[in-house]
Amino acid sequence: MKRLVALFLLSGLCLSLLGGCAAASAAKELSAQPVKLTTQDLSRYDPDAPKSHAALSDFGLDLLKNTRQKESTLVSPLSISIALAMAANGADGDTLEEFQQVLGDGLPLESINAAFASLMWVYSDGLGGSTKCSIANSLWVDPEGQVREDFIGKCAGLFEAQIFQGDLSVPGIVKDLNGWVSQHTNKMIPQIISQPFDKNTAALLVNALYLKNTWATEFDPQDTAPRGFTHGDGSAERLHYLNHFSLSFPYLANETCEGALLPYDDGRLGFFALRPKLSPDAPDFDTWLAELEGTELASLILSGEEAKFLRLSLPKFEQEWSGELQDILPGIGLEHAFDPDAADFSLLGDNPYGYYLSQVIHAAKIEVNEKGTEAAAATVAAAGSGSAAPPEDGITLVFDRPFLYGIVDLQNGIPLFLGTFE
Repeated sequence: MKRLVALFLLSGLCLSLLGGCAAASAAKELSAQPVKLTTQDLSRYDPDAPKSHAALSDFGLDLLKNTRQKESTLVSPLSISIALAMAANGADGDTLEEFQQVLGDGLPLESINAAFASLMWVYSDGLGGSTKCSIANSLWVDPEGQVREDFIGKCAGLFEAQIFQGDLSVPGIVKDLNGWVSQHTNKMIPQIISQPFDKNTAALLVNALYLKNTWATEFDPQDTAPRGFTHGDGSAERLHYLNHFSLSFPYLANETCEGALLPYDDGRLGFFALRPKLSPDAPDFDTWLAELEGTELASLILSGEEAKFLRLSLPKFEQEWSGELQDILPGIGLEHAFDPDAADFSLLGDNPYGYYLSQVIHAAKIEVNEKGTEAAAATVAAAGSGSAAPPEDGITLVFDRPFLYGIVDLQNGIPLFLGTFE
């Protein structure tokens, strides 16, 4: 019987650090000979990075659009793609080619690994301001899983993953894994599983992303005020709105949409909100989002022009979403990985019957308030338009109907979080 591989993609974005807790010790932590990329390797593959970044922008928006069911949705493309990149290092043949296409637009796996290694270094150690970011990875192997040492070494070296060994089908794994997740999301996700895994589960690949941000220009709490919001189904609700008056921010716009970019104080990351324009010939939100491409979104973000906002109003909100993605990911290019008859993970382990990914569960939560954003996400998976010129006399932009938002890298357009508020 084919072995199942479970991937846990766990990410958190917070305003304030919370106390961590030590992971349970029933599962034994192993040492492994890491396979690392040298500085020369990173330099050699650096010219491929823009192509990988563009592929990740497309992947992130495709993931959101295919997950959304015409209701508010939130996903963490960065967390999901890092765990998938770890899995890609165990793939071969057509399965590997699909990972290469989705994560790198056909780039060699070495280039994709280098791109993720560079991103993880920048986000974990290269952000300024008050931002705190940590990216933690781990690989949990079952003694009966026959996982190869060289695959373990790649996870340990390329992705700095902690390595644990233990029976993944016994009750103790619940405490162990939940403890690790709680620790690396600063207790924002205290529990990700409630029961052990199938006895045929060979390995778990886990990513945890924690991010603490504050706005470069905070909203004045005294300006927060109630206002109506019209949901996608036409119903109305009174929400509290964050307000900026007579301040300058990057204005995002093309022929069909407009929005604003709110930088964080690290100078590298920012929060954007974007919606269809209010005009008779503009598309509705569903049509506009369906036609929007990831590279187009990245281009909008990267080409925003500084403009004066007479008024910028954004709902103060909390949002959470959870769901399964194993039926979503094949539709955006990863067909073989989830097919027991077609999956080729022969570089992951030596089980003669092979391996496949069987389930992906994702959960995310975000809070937007006067000081910044706070969010957390968790995923479980088993085995180019430029901006339009801003008006000269100033902009009034009130997000009082469905909009797209996200937390993005302002240098390359990569989405860390993407969501719709509907």
